[in-house]
Amino acid sequence: MESTNKNKHLDLDKRYEIQHGLDDSLSFKAIGAAIGKDCTTISKEVRAHIIYEKKGAPYRPFNDCANRTHCTHYGDACDECTRKNKKNCRSCGSCIPACPDYEKELCPLHTKPPYVCNGCSVRNTCTLEKHLYNARYAQKEYEDLRSESRSGFNLTEKELKQLNSVVSPLLMNGQSIHHILTNNPDKILRCEKTIYTYVDNGLFDSRNVDMPRKVRFRVRKNKSVPLKVDKACRKGRTYDDYLKYREEHPELPVVELDSVEGIKGGAVLLTIHFVLQKFQLAFLRPANDSQSVIDIFNDIYDLLGKKLFMKLFPILLCDNGTEFSNPEALEYSSDGELRSRVFYCNPSAPNEKGYDKLFFM
Repeated sequence: MESTNKNKHLDLDKRYEIQHGLDDSLSFKAIGAAIGKDCTTISKEVRAHIIYEKKGAPYRPFNDCANRTHCTHYGDACDECTRKNKKNCRSCGSCIPACPDYEKELCPLHTKPPYVCNGCSVRNTCTLEKHLYNARYAQKEYEDLRSESRSGFNLTEKELKQLNSVVSPLLMNGQSIHHILTNNPDKILRCEKTIYTYVDNGLFDSRNVDMPRKVRFRVRKNKSVPLKVDKACRKGRTYDDYLKYREEHPELPVVELDSVEGIKGGAVLLTIHFVLQKFQLAFLRPANDSQSVIDIFNDIYDLLGKKLFMKLFPILLCDNGTEFSNPEALEYSSDGELRSRVFYCNPSAPNEKGYDKLFFM
């Protein structure tokens, strides 16, 4: 039976499903069945976009020495140890290259499926090199490769010289490209759009200025491609989850977040509305991205301190914009402590923010 899946290339949504499948320790076959791809496609995708990180575990530095568990060195592996209190070198990852007894340990799981550490049960205690699969990183690598493979012009120097000898004299004589192609179908084996592209990029002796009508047109603006948001970030943070949490904690105040955008792609305001106090703050951001929102809340947290911040911002209610697509960075401080709870309104339902006033009546 012929497959009905005509999408030959993986997109960002499918790569997110692959990442979440790896996080849940699913097999390549199970992941492939979920997104309608063969298991070999998943295997090739994962191996082609592995991220290598020399990163340790919480409170444990990176150390991939095979002798680290029975290391006998105490600050003598380096010529000059910078540590004030010399401890066992297995708790220091900076002296590894200089140690004469260093032997690199390779994780055996990296040589067989799934080839990455996403769903590894000992990942949080392992100090070896991490092999990870990240959907955003894989999508960017794919787009960069696709862009690189499509760059340049598909013609030889001889073909360019022949086209230039036909098009340029007629174009500088006042003829349009459409007229030139109509009268020279046997000499120009390119479409009209391609010839315009060649002229725009300066491949011919003639230029755009030789086309009086074209120089009067405005340059077309490329349509912006909307950022795809990982829908999994809303799991456990939907509006129904919000209503349930409010019923369990009616004493906690709610802060509503929104963005006020003027010119597309320009500066944006982040509004923070304190519902109970009927008070609103606004912060100017250079662009409508999630990092600018995270930076603002981190600055507020540093300014107010942990206790006052958690008192003022226990619940954050926002819409489904991309600027709020990293809820964990808003919920947790830099030291990993939970400071707020983030929830999302339903799509196309801005009235749900106003509905929260019923809790305070």
